[in-house]
Amino acid sequence: MLKQHLQQKLLQKLSPQQIQFIKLLQVPTVALDTRIKEELEENPALEDPSLMIAEEPKGEYDDLNDTPEDFEAGSGEESADEFNVDDYLQDDDVNDYSTSYNNGDDDEEKKETPIAIESTFFESLQEQLDLVPLSDQDFIIGKQIIGSLDDDGYLRRPVTSMIDDLAFSQNVMVEEEDVLEMLKVIQNFDPPGIAARDLQECLTLQLKRKDPNNPIIQKAILIVENYLDEFTRKHYDKLEKSLNLSSEDLKEVVAEILRLNPKPGDSNQVTTKQLQIIPDFHVSNNDGVLILTLNSKNAPELRVSRSYIDMFDHYDKAAQKDKKMKEAVQFVKQKLDSAKWFIDAIKQRQQTLLKTMNAIMQYQYEYLLTGDERKMRPMILKDIADKIDMDISTVSRVANSKYVQTEFGTFLLKSFFSEAIQTESGEEVSNKEVKKILEDCIGNEDKRKPLADEKLTEILKERGYNIARRTVAKYREQMNIPVARLRKEL
Repeated sequence: MLKQHLQQKLLQKLSPQQIQFIKLLQVPTVALDTRIKEELEENPALEDPSLMIAEEPKGEYDDLNDTPEDFEAGSGEESADEFNVDDYLQDDDVNDYSTSYNNGDDDEEKKETPIAIESTFFESLQEQLDLVPLSDQDFIIGKQIIGSLDDDGYLRRPVTSMIDDLAFSQNVMVEEEDVLEMLKVIQNFDPPGIAARDLQECLTLQLKRKDPNNPIIQKAILIVENYLDEFTRKHYDKLEKSLNLSSEDLKEVVAEILRLNPKPGDSNQVTTKQLQIIPDFHVSNNDGVLILTLNSKNAPELRVSRSYIDMFDHYDKAAQKDKKMKEAVQFVKQKLDSAKWFIDAIKQRQQTLLKTMNAIMQYQYEYLLTGDERKMRPMILKDIADKIDMDISTVSRVANSKYVQTEFGTFLLKSFFSEAIQTESGEEVSNKEVKKILEDCIGNEDKRKPLADEKLTEILKERGYNIARRTVAKYREQMNIPVARLRKEL
């Protein structure tokens, strides 16, 4: 039995303008210029006056100097030739905001990955393989081994699996001994330690490339082959007794092992391009008064094209409008609307950035004056969101992708946010203050007897911070500081 009933639902749907603003808000300053250039290329109704002055020499295009009267005096056919709508209608409509935000694709974030011209790690190994005189079968086995290596240079694929691959994919029947013989050949390639099956073999291969008559190298090989577990756990006292070494000799052996590369594949990888940090804000101290300025790159001078506005007025006021003319009017209107939306989104981005950073600056005024982390106040996203009357997600987008340059360094805004910890006196302090104390304690400890988490907890309690040991361990891990045993030095 079918039943009909009415139901009301409250749905929140973002408009194209809101979506565009959200996307622009999370773009860092270093990428904003590229984003604006993309928009200028896609939308001819949007102009950057600074680029026009630089790129359009006077007198290069005489027809751009025609007056509106000259434009209207031309015949309809000539006017149509000046602006051929068909050249634009086929492709550009797909990229308009009215459609691109509704199809579910995140087109703006799809970027082509730049291709590096340098040789990759695998290409380098293949080039070395090409120089070795080998039979056809051994060459195929060598290629199989190289193709089976991980990015860090290790061979973690079982030999039996490679034998099966050779049999099924290339119809080459080989024995395990054949593969192991070729593995020895490739392990002599550069970088040293390549094609090892575990860390122990990787370090051993590197040490055996060094002077075999050096007693330090001999002891290092002995430790790696027989006492690697004790070495990684820093049980140096056991190593001294087992190998009958003095602390000074052991120190030299340990230093030799630490110079080895545990991931030889990384040494020849094409390095990824590091993202250049350009601060979005500048905070300067003018005799005890903080002054906030926005990076000028965040405030480009964009405007709607005057020629497109005139073009729209001309088409819209035309006495006769056939199908082609209506399409022209619609096309020009879409481009004008898109340009206005983009300019408004850029302006709204500037206002939101300044509003958010100003609230953060006022909240962390003492810290930004001195740079002393002990003066940083506990602050969460909700504190700033409530202060500027915006959504927490908006503040999060700003904090996670924007940088501020101060007189004592350039920082991600996210670093100014921290949880609150209550001292024994009832005062609330930032957990950054506790982390700073932990960092100082660990930095000044005796490296032969580093402070355990229990001892660090006791030190904090003596200073009035009643924190559990597991919290101390969590803060230590957040600062990428290893446990006391691994901080031990000879």
